[in-house]
Amino acid sequence: MTPENTAPGRFMTAEAAQSMGVFAQAATQQVNNDVLGKPRAIFTIARGSSDAVANILSYEFMRELGVPVTSLPPSIFSIGAGVSLEEVTVLVISQSGASDDLVLSAKGASAQGATVVAITNQRDSSVELESKMTLSVCAGPELAVPATKSVIGSIGAGMALLSALKPGYAFKARNAADKLKDLYVQHPRVCALQSAFLRARHIYVIGRDTGYGAAQEVALKLKECCALHAEAFSSSEVLHGPLQLATNPLMVLMLDTDMTAIQDSLDQAEARFSAVDCDVHRIRISEFCCDEIAPAAAAAVLLAAMYPVILDTALALGLDPDVPETLSKVTQTR
Repeated sequence: MTPENTAPGRFMTAEAAQSMGVFAQAATQQVNNDVLGKPRAIFTIARGSSDAVANILSYEFMRELGVPVTSLPPSIFSIGAGVSLEEVTVLVISQSGASDDLVLSAKGASAQGATVVAITNQRDSSVELESKMTLSVCAGPELAVPATKSVIGSIGAGMALLSALKPGYAFKARNAADKLKDLYVQHPRVCALQSAFLRARHIYVIGRDTGYGAAQEVALKLKECCALHAEAFSSSEVLHGPLQLATNPLMVLMLDTDMTAIQDSLDQAEARFSAVDCDVHRIRISEFCCDEIAPAAAAAVLLAAMYPVILDTALALGLDPDVPETLSKVTQTR
């Protein structure tokens, strides 16, 4: 028998289990609003899991602030001359705060007139040193290569930032933290989901609003941990060209934050994929949390529910999700 302290996936197991506590701490941290002002727009800069977090936060920020929030590719600054960013806030999300392209982006955005805010898990990182303000992910050391608790902590940190930009939102952040800090998240159909992943060769992960960012993260984790081909789509976008792939065997995983406004879209997508005999699984936030919570927090819960399923799938495939063969904790790109 493999000793527990050397078992495959031991780091990811422990870190994923800490996610909700990390979220609560990050979402309720104090943020000094003196440097933020009222931006006319917010641009996010991130890669990988952090970019999925940025997508989740963009929907929440736009809904609450009524200003455009969209992503800028880091290459605009890392290999290009940058763009004018007067009167805007640039939010750089980086767990390590060390990737060259994100450091150059923070520096370049500041030089172009932006107020740069960082969300990182590493104190005194290079990204932090180039930023006007830094929020902590509050995750502490994370040893598994696939990020779990730092992803969910980044969502919480974004909610704390939104509380500073819109003080009335602070109630939603505190409410979510109180409800989720001790939440034990386990999907009631975990065996069925794992079996579906083990059968699958192609997977669509579908969401809407903040659930779309969660879908991006789940698809990424299926690639990182399980070497499974997975793509993320909005439930509206997937009904265009991507629907044609349903003519081949396809598993569809739907992430539902239970927002009333997105139900028709998710229902339509579920019906279309079910009608052509896809293996469809829909996960609802109400399966874990009966109380209403902010949509960004709901996305965090869905991720916390999926991480253990993905981990167990990786182990069943004979893979160690702590150390994917081709990946490292900090990815250096330009």
